[in-house]
Amino acid sequence: MKRKKGFLENMHKDPSNWKANFYFNRKDPRLTVPKINGLGWTLNFGSTYSWVFIIVVVLIIVVSHFLLK
Repeated sequence: MKRKKGFLENMHKDPSNWKANFYFNRKDPRLTVPKINGLGWTLNFGSTYSWVFIIVVVLIIVVSHFLLK
């Protein structure tokens, strides 16, 4: 467990996995990761699940907008 945590932390600290303020790493199984500056969390945009999450949130907003008209 400790070894896996260290491996994930090394991937997180690797600057090549960060595109501006966005974390993009397909090998990292986590959906959310701590921001590089340590203040808050961000999605792992390399994960398919993060894109599914974004689409679901957008669909909820759009559908609720039309239902509340």
